[in-house]
Amino acid sequence: MSRIGKAPIPIPAGVTVTISDGKVVTVKGPKGELKQKIDPDLTLEVEGAEAVVKRPTDQKRHRAVHGLYRSLIHNMVIGVSDGFTKEMELVGVGYRAANTGQLLELTLGYSHPVMFAIPDEVKVEAVMEKGKNPRVILQSIDKQLIGQIAAKIRAFRKPEPYKGKGIRFVGEEIRRKAGKTAAK
Repeated sequence: MSRIGKAPIPIPAGVTVTISDGKVVTVKGPKGELKQKIDPDLTLEVEGAEAVVKRPTDQKRHRAVHGLYRSLIHNMVIGVSDGFTKEMELVGVGYRAANTGQLLELTLGYSHPVMFAIPDEVKVEAVMEKGKNPRVILQSIDKQLIGQIAAKIRAFRKPEPYKGKGIRFVGEEIRRKAGKTAAK
């Protein structure tokens, strides 16, 4: 039984959820509009201030996609009403971040700066404060896209377990390892 799939999706004021013939769910809100194609077997019923995703049978495939599409639609509703934010910090001596428009320039200890073009759907901001690690702040209404962009940025220099240097999410715990011990 999918507990996630059975839960109704609360729709806040100012957000509209519609479904078209081709099983495309459109969610409009104050921050924008998102579309998602759903499985043709599932049905979406919007009643009042909540939406419910229903499946026709208890087949394994229907149970598998029931919770998935409910979560995707719920993330769309949250995205167009509140939006999503990811904060990343650059830990390391000489690590810097700067952005000019949608181009993020990272200095990560390589012989060259890393340039990364961010899609227009994601807002990027690089914050450099004295005495603190540089931070990159990403904001978007699409949770999947912002997670993918954050993962690509993190892949430029993953946190390493000995000194903890690299790009990490703010508040992320890095498991540290003990280094070599000196011999006599």
